[in-house]
Amino acid sequence: MPVWSMPGSELLRRALLRAGIADAAPWTGTDAQAPLLLLRADHVYDASLVTGLARRPGTLLCRPEDGLPVAAYLADHLTDTALAAAVAAALLAGRPAGDPAFAGLLPARPADLVDLYNKALRKRANPYLLSLDAGTRRAVEWEMFGGSYKGVTDAITKHVWPRPAFQVVRGCAALGITPNQVTFASLVLVFVALWLFATGAWLPGLLAAWVMTFLDTVDGKLARVTLTSTPLGNVFDHAIDLIHPPFWWLAWIYGLSQVGMPLAHPVAVGVIVFGGYVLQRLQEGLFLALYKMEIHVWRRFDSFFRLWIARRNPNLLILSLFTLFGRPDWGMLAVAAWTVFGCLEQVVVTIQAGLARRRGPLRSWLEG
Repeated sequence: MPVWSMPGSELLRRALLRAGIADAAPWTGTDAQAPLLLLRADHVYDASLVTGLARRPGTLLCRPEDGLPVAAYLADHLTDTALAAAVAAALLAGRPAGDPAFAGLLPARPADLVDLYNKALRKRANPYLLSLDAGTRRAVEWEMFGGSYKGVTDAITKHVWPRPAFQVVRGCAALGITPNQVTFASLVLVFVALWLFATGAWLPGLLAAWVMTFLDTVDGKLARVTLTSTPLGNVFDHAIDLIHPPFWWLAWIYGLSQVGMPLAHPVAVGVIVFGGYVLQRLQEGLFLALYKMEIHVWRRFDSFFRLWIARRNPNLLILSLFTLFGRPDWGMLAVAAWTVFGCLEQVVVTIQAGLARRRGPLRSWLEG
């Protein structure tokens, strides 16, 4: 059964490869070699779950909703061909964990094999293990898409983009469009928006900028659900995200002077929005170095504030609203003020964390 326009077995092969298992093939029932990992191919496994299972020989992986075994990692003493064939037959037949064929295997649920707190995606969530058939395919893809989303991010990415991004990710997968191709398209739009802002073409510039931010959501999700992310692609994507925003704001300030709406103190505002962006990033790096966690995952309020902090998307929202009312100049002044507030807020959080650490180690609220 296809998922994301590829056979489910191919997605499973990619997950196994990420877990360090390159020798993956359909079970033929002969020549079992130790150790042996058997998985039902009519299920979709979270990549982290496959990795966790690959580290636990002697484990019988069971579905969380009904305890039905779907995978088994046979240790050396269980890889006799006849025993392995019996386990494979029991898995395919959907027999319960107490079946004699599974003797010697320790039943485990997904939550037993994986840390529920995902630091990379800044969220706490159970790894998915989903039955795949014609009736569940769309729901499986949506569940996988949700699993690829960061838990702590800005309000636009979190609440506006998911539904349309899901459809575009499905389309990209069907057309064979790669995450890096999407990232390259977003890079082109970075420069298009920059030029339009600098010429005072606010609405076309905002359109290009918003499409760019949308594609910035699509590329990462496409890479995660299809298991096609690469170190080079990650660097490419993150470098674009990190570098371009303050240059947009400078172009906006310049564009104001080109359309007869110059700021009274353009250099000062430019220093605030550019320097404030750099300062915020440095503050976040300092917090991570000092406390071994990101500043926006310490307390629930910090995660809430991340929804609106003076980053690219919230700033674009401010500029869009003021532009619709005919005051792009006020929009930039509002962005500057919000940037100053964001810097001060992060200083306060960093100091509070230092005081809190005196009473004991810091722990993210997402860790439970």
